[in-house]
Amino acid sequence: MYPKEGYNIFMISKQQTPIKSGFQAKTNTDEITKGIDLIDKIAIVTGGYSGIGLETTRALVDIGARVIIPAKRTEVAVQNLEGIVSKENIVEMDLSNLNSVKKFTEDFKENFGKLDLLINNAGIMACPETRIGNGWESQFAINHIGHFLLTTELMDTMAENDGARFVSLSSSAHSLTGILWNDIHFQNNPYDKWMAYGQSKTASSLIAIEFHRRMVDKGVSGYSVHPGGILTPLQRHLQKEEMVALGWMDEDGSPSEMAKNFFKTTSQGASTTIWCATSSSLDEIGGVFCEDCDVAKRKNEVDESLQRYFGVADWAVNTEEALKLWDVTQSRLPSAPPVTTL
Repeated sequence: MYPKEGYNIFMISKQQTPIKSGFQAKTNTDEITKGIDLIDKIAIVTGGYSGIGLETTRALVDIGARVIIPAKRTEVAVQNLEGIVSKENIVEMDLSNLNSVKKFTEDFKENFGKLDLLINNAGIMACPETRIGNGWESQFAINHIGHFLLTTELMDTMAENDGARFVSLSSSAHSLTGILWNDIHFQNNPYDKWMAYGQSKTASSLIAIEFHRRMVDKGVSGYSVHPGGILTPLQRHLQKEEMVALGWMDEDGSPSEMAKNFFKTTSQGASTTIWCATSSSLDEIGGVFCEDCDVAKRKNEVDESLQRYFGVADWAVNTEEALKLWDVTQSRLPSAPPVTTL
């Protein structure tokens, strides 16, 4: 059962409540974007060439946005995005290398100057223990620290655009744990790939909460998103036996009944991101966690049997936790040695 104590409820936004958007869990992106025009808008989508990131890119391009794709594997990105994004808009960047992230942001500022949408979609999940840079645990380093540097370096390009938005992809796995303040990088305790992933996805939510607080007076909003369950290359580190044990597939490798009922297509998985990035329903709302194309309920408002998969844990939207994580991450970046690639 989800813990009900330990986090100050007064540090949770009153806006963290569903708004009855009119969309559903399995709404497709074209339903979200109907009637929306993003001509002359510039977007960045990390991981925008695979899985739901590719669908996010496609949806934005279809309504006129110019989408810039930072990619570690540029040759794969060029191939996957053929006919969608031109090669000149696919730029090398490696989230595990802070120098690479810094170079990307500097080049973007020089070439574009303004940014309307930043969507932090890329990530790794439940991978074997890997250390990068000065001993950082790789899921936290890539899913949070790399994205944090990207975001903070681009904030000034968004501040000049009233109505700009930031979307950070979290996951239902955030419900596994808050930030492990005493051992963020598993240096004192045995590594647990799911706890590490869950922590990184809590961080992905908190960055949006604090971003919004810092930017809302400039007319810029931030949102975190749980896209839902989708079978994509994100699961590349999981063996078939593990996915069977999780209830995602049957022994023969076909989707389980649970997966058939609850899992989404990539278009459906991208829809909440697109809704947060474009919906006028959110013009006066921000700093919230969203799922199924609506603002999410808090965990204690969800049926106990469904709390593992739906709703947002207080620790992922707590403004005090968000500020602490922002300050801790920021304070460690300047003194950090160059981060090596995975």
